[in-house]
Amino acid sequence: VQLQASGGGLVQAGGSLTLTCTASGGSFRRYTTGWFRQAPGKERKFVAAFGWSGNTKYTGPVKGRFTISRDNAKNTVSLQMSSLKPEDTAVYYCAVTTVVWGRVTEDDYYTYWGQGTLVTVSS
Repeated sequence: VQLQASGGGLVQAGGSLTLTCTASGGSFRRYTTGWFRQAPGKERKFVAAFGWSGNTKYTGPVKGRFTISRDNAKNTVSLQMSSLKPEDTAVYYCAVTTVVWGRVTEDDYYTYWGQGTLVTVSS
């Protein structure tokens, strides 16, 4: 499976962006898809996940601001981000896994990764 993340850019605090992860060579319906982010000088962290059955999970700092969704027809998983804050600045990666739901926040369990897209939120 090859993944491509897109949609990053520069936005002012309070603004919105939508990231899209597009898959080729496989269907998102067979995987849990996760979004992770890595801020400069920091380790990569879990942001959100969309399970193969449709369940979702978010990290605390983005709850109520970010929404993860899947479009089966387009074979994409999107991350809608609103009320963005400077601390959301990071490279965002999408990835897929078949690990049990209880482990979806752990990046070690993800098999395929996209190349990352940079989100910069200015204050």
